[in-house]
Amino acid sequence: MKDHIWRRVLDVGHYLAQEKTTVREAAKKFGVSKSTVHKDVTERLPKVNPELAEKVRKVLEVNKAERHLRGGEATRRKYQGADAVQGRRSLLPEVE
Repeated sequence: MKDHIWRRVLDVGHYLAQEKTTVREAAKKFGVSKSTVHKDVTERLPKVNPELAEKVRKVLEVNKAERHLRGGEATRRKYQGADAVQGRRSLLPEVE
């Protein structure tokens, strides 16, 4: 593994473990694709630092379990914003 990739793998792994963020946010921070981040933490990181890889795996499991909730929230915000701009009544139920 090339040196710059090895360093990126560790940097991304530490970032995900400490910040408990998503792959998408990590990809944006490090300027690489989501696919690259995912490959770094699922395939390369266990070879470089197994303990850190286990911490990151747990973060990814939590993200996967919460994924449907975040997606629903984003959709709700999207359509509430569109309704406010267009002056239409929302078809989605009000959430309090």
